Amino acid sequence: MNKSEKKTNPSEEFAPYVPADKKLPEFTWRANILGILIAIIFGAGNAYLGLKVGMTISASIPAAVISMAVLRSLFKGSSILENNIVQTVGSSGESLAAGVIFTIPALIFLGDTPSSLKIFWISLLGGLLGVLFMIPLRRYLIVQEHGKLPYPEGTACAEILKAGEQGGTKALLVLWGGLLGGAYKFLMSAVHAWVEVPSWTLNFLQKTVINLEATPSLLGVGFIIGPRISAVMMAGAALGWWVLIPLIKMFGAGMTTPLFPAKTLIADMGAREIWSSYIRYIGAGAVATGGLVGLIKAGPIIFRSIKIGFAELFKGQTSARRARTEDDIPMKWVLIGSALIILALWLTPGIRMNLLSIAVVVVMGFFFVTVASLSVGLVGSSTNPVSGMTICTLLVTCLLFSLLGWTDQSYMLTAMMVGSIICIAICMAGDNSQDLKTGYILGATPKLQQFSNLIGVVFPATVMGGTLYLLHSAYGLGSEKLSAPQATLMSLVVKGVLQGNLPWILVVLGMVIGICVEMMGIGCLPFAIGLYLPLSLSTPIMVGGLVALLVTYWNKDHSENAMERGVLLSSGLVAGDALMGVLIALLVVMGQVQVEAEPYFGSWIALGAFSAVSVMLGAISLRKAR
Repeated sequence: MNKSEKKTNPSEEFAPYVPADKKLPEFTWRANILGILIAIIFGAGNAYLGLKVGMTISASIPAAVISMAVLRSLFKGSSILENNIVQTVGSSGESLAAGVIFTIPALIFLGDTPSSLKIFWISLLGGLLGVLFMIPLRRYLIVQEHGKLPYPEGTACAEILKAGEQGGTKALLVLWGGLLGGAYKFLMSAVHAWVEVPSWTLNFLQKTVINLEATPSLLGVGFIIGPRISAVMMAGAALGWWVLIPLIKMFGAGMTTPLFPAKTLIADMGAREIWSSYIRYIGAGAVATGGLVGLIKAGPIIFRSIKIGFAELFKGQTSARRARTEDDIPMKWVLIGSALIILALWLTPGIRMNLLSIAVVVVMGFFFVTVASLSVGLVGSSTNPVSGMTICTLLVTCLLFSLLGWTDQSYMLTAMMVGSIICIAICMAGDNSQDLKTGYILGATPKLQQFSNLIGVVFPATVMGGTLYLLHSAYGLGSEKLSAPQATLMSLVVKGVLQGNLPWILVVLGMVIGICVEMMGIGCLPFAIGLYLPLSLSTPIMVGGLVALLVTYWNKDHSENAMERGVLLSSGLVAGDALMGVLIALLVVMGQVQVEAEPYFGSWIALGAFSAVSVMLGAISLRKAR
């Protein structure tokens, strides 16, 4: 923790890279055009990846790296703030793709056939709503909580852009980290030299597992967010995988009929199946509780930020009184834009939104936009439990519909439409939060970044429908080749609630666990995220946190140089992994790389390779400090 983090208001002590009184080229045509092209390419590539494996690859850092390469090669006088605008626009395509492919296929599974125009309209309205809802939250989440919410990808992106601007040793650290992360990812995911998720079965613990997604990006994220948040997240994962799963396996072993909601006997289920059938519902309840607690804690300052915005609206205050780095889009335009989006949702034919569903979109949308922004601030975009928040939205919506007797297919589609809008808004808000953190560190103009966020929604939305149906015609949504796991789960939740067969007890159990964790003085949200996500995501983050802890311990003279070097190298690992991941995704779409090829080596070689990268991260961080 640096000195500024110990202050009551870190924003008063923080000095951005570009001072507020200095003006550089920022919101330029070349930055926006390059960002739009990157957003469209990354959006289409991640659509396939998300439908295939249920996850997408964060595009903020790849967009920043591409921006530096292109702008410096083709244009003289490009600035670091222009590069920031490129990554702001460019990363939007991946986020929009995630929101679309997690939910829109569920409409198809429920019997709808939305046209490409309709998918564009849903993507556009949901994305714009997420951007607008995030604007009044910036002053609290990004500024007031600076030093408390690390925003790992946003911080890494800022460090990469600064290193590229400064050159020298810092740039070399990021470069070597990028080369190492990219080479590792290529060997693992393209060449299939070793398994991506080494796993071992614990026979003495009801055959549950210990595994990790052995990727440099998650290792780097763990180093950046530090040991405490990593440990809390890991504690949630340990409860789910090493306590609850063995208990379910032990007590369900003698059952002769499947235990709802699973359709398979517990005795015949592996740890992953038990997690998917039971633990995810518990985790979703805990995530909802963590989000509610976070919103309550943030409430006073969020209210103050909104109050300032309304003061500008009704008292005629202008942004001229504020520094450039504090200037947001005025509240007047946030309100007008939000009202127009809500009106469009209500009046557009084919979207099936009544007044109740509109109210749910507004209330739940703002709530989960806040939760998503808090979540990515704590543990990063890669582990943001978007599907968990969407499931909570569907649970509330479907429960309201069920109480009113609205249970036929048309209301299933309406509920799924609500979930789609909010899911897209959540994804965009999480990405915008990372972008705004990068901008805050660099000294960008928030208003210009927010304009870029809006641009970053419009253009990728135009290709979402065509991409989805192109993949559907080639592979078939819901097939073995394109299983769309997240959307399949969403459709099952909607059917489950409206047909009266959802395991509410599991959701309530998760809420109780979240309350208990919060009462012990432990942050509920990172714990809930660990409980909800697969164990394989929490373990490499924990390793990164342990490396950061050891670097701090062995850094005897307490020099900040060691942690700075570690953050730069970690940023490079995240960047190299992400860039190579996007490249591999495009190669998969082109048929040049097989996703499910048999790896040459198994779990122990994978663990050895991951351990070697972890040791290198710690050793290089300490090298000059010693």
